[in-house]
Amino acid sequence: MKLKDTQALTSFKYGWLLKRIFPYIKPVMGRVILGFFIAIPVGLLDGVVSFALKPYMDYVVGQQNLIICGFEIPYSILAIAMPFAIIGFALFQGVLRYLNSYFTDWTSLKITNAVKIDLFSRLIYMDTSFFDENSSGIIINRYLTDPDFASKGIVEQIKTLIISIFGAASLIVVMLYSSWKLAVVGVLVLTIAFMPVLLIRKKIKSVSNKNTVITGDITTTINETYSGNKVVTAYNLQDRQMKNFIDDINKSFNVSISLTKRVGWMSPLMYLIASFGIAFVLYYGTKLIYTGQMTAGSFASFVTSLLLLYKPVKTLGNTLTSIQTIFVAMGRVFELFDYVPLIKNKQNTVNVPVLTKNISFENVTFSYNDNYTVLSNINLTVKIGETIAIVGNSGGGKSTLVNLIPRFYDVKDGAIKFDGIDIRDFNLSDLRDSISIVFQDNFLFTGTIKENIMLAKPQATEEELQIALETSHLTEVIESLPDGINTFLGERGLTLSGGQRQRVAIARAMIRNTPIIILDEATSALDNESEAVVQKALDNLMKNKTVFVIAHRLSTIKNADRIAVINDGKLVELGTHAELMSINNGQYKHLYEMQFSKEGTKVL
Repeated sequence: MKLKDTQALTSFKYGWLLKRIFPYIKPVMGRVILGFFIAIPVGLLDGVVSFALKPYMDYVVGQQNLIICGFEIPYSILAIAMPFAIIGFALFQGVLRYLNSYFTDWTSLKITNAVKIDLFSRLIYMDTSFFDENSSGIIINRYLTDPDFASKGIVEQIKTLIISIFGAASLIVVMLYSSWKLAVVGVLVLTIAFMPVLLIRKKIKSVSNKNTVITGDITTTINETYSGNKVVTAYNLQDRQMKNFIDDINKSFNVSISLTKRVGWMSPLMYLIASFGIAFVLYYGTKLIYTGQMTAGSFASFVTSLLLLYKPVKTLGNTLTSIQTIFVAMGRVFELFDYVPLIKNKQNTVNVPVLTKNISFENVTFSYNDNYTVLSNINLTVKIGETIAIVGNSGGGKSTLVNLIPRFYDVKDGAIKFDGIDIRDFNLSDLRDSISIVFQDNFLFTGTIKENIMLAKPQATEEELQIALETSHLTEVIESLPDGINTFLGERGLTLSGGQRQRVAIARAMIRNTPIIILDEATSALDNESEAVVQKALDNLMKNKTVFVIAHRLSTIKNADRIAVINDGKLVELGTHAELMSINNGQYKHLYEMQFSKEGTKVL
């Protein structure tokens, strides 16, 4: 699944999207409903000021006493009371707005966090090919930014929608109360002014999708600049990185401004349409006053309501535009939810057996895509307790072969079997619990050395930890550090040297104590001194295990039980070091002699 190819095809299926998001809203539904109920009077109170203008103009300005149900209120009292009443209403509305904002933010964050947690729970189980195909930037953007738009925004915008609708309703009621004739004209004009909002849905979707990809590219550039900062400095790549960043920023600007060009005319057009309505209302309202069909107070109240009504109508238009953006983001979010990883458990899995016989590769064929076959008809049987080294030309498929054992990828044809059982029949967690891997560049997490080692077996005893430290030759390193095993490692453990990081990784594999070990060029990036220490640690790790070793330095694998030579995806030679060296014009012999002649070492 390439996230750059996202289409958000469900963006206009509003009912379906709301049904999908509802399980995240349901746990906080009480507060959501309470917030929505508070939004109703917040909107309704917008009509209070305009409504108050009618009695103020007719009685206070006209110096007439107000009679309600036979009770007479002097206009002098109204002149004092009404301004204070308006202030009181504004204070009341302010309190309601605060409560409404609090409930909205609380529920929005809860919903957003729930969506993010569920998305992340799926991300950590994605197969390796997913991470191969997608950059870190677009993954971060899709898994963090889209949930913010999709879930946090929906409650906020629905609340704004409620306030706008009830605000408009209250003002329309005041207008009808003042003059139903003018009200019909005003509402008709504002309805026409609102229509352009419905014309930009597809453009919003297109721009939103494009911006998601571009934002992902921007994040990737920042991540690469951070992770590759030494390469950037060493090769003076600052201008290149700057150019990539500026290009992406400009792309984002151009995409966004294209929407602005199409959406920006809506506000002036709405103003223009509204101005025609207001002009007609002023003309016709004046005529009604002259003919005695309307008081000046009613007219003032009506005009104020009409002017105030433009705000909620405009807000309603902006809100619907924002809601469409939210639905596009929501469509992208549920694309992620609906993606099924390529590597997954079968419906009925079996337990990984205690291996007693062998691990076999039977006619194994693999390709990352349809254009190029990486491995072709590999047949190899590795006995339990055997150490098998895998060598060959660069890009020949060595790492790919061992990556198939823990099912980072699945074979295209053939099968890998443990004691005759296809590994695809095993539970993934159980399969991987039986394998420890030491990579060339081992990833260490932010935390202490102890925490990084104990990740492999959180329930390990102190005795097991000490054994792992000693056998991985890590004790001396720890003793040299001020905080010892509790030394805090920065991101990726870069505060340690390469050899030290490798020994932490070996200790992590050691404490796990699995029957199968995979060493993927575990010493190739080290100097001779570090390699010698790490090799001793690896020798301890390999005792009584079934081991797969990939190494460029052939001196490190001479003592392997057997050596498999894989070139261009095919198993071309198999045997002990002595057996392979005895083959005239053999490929292993050629590799060995070529390597040691370069190093000036006598060929054995």
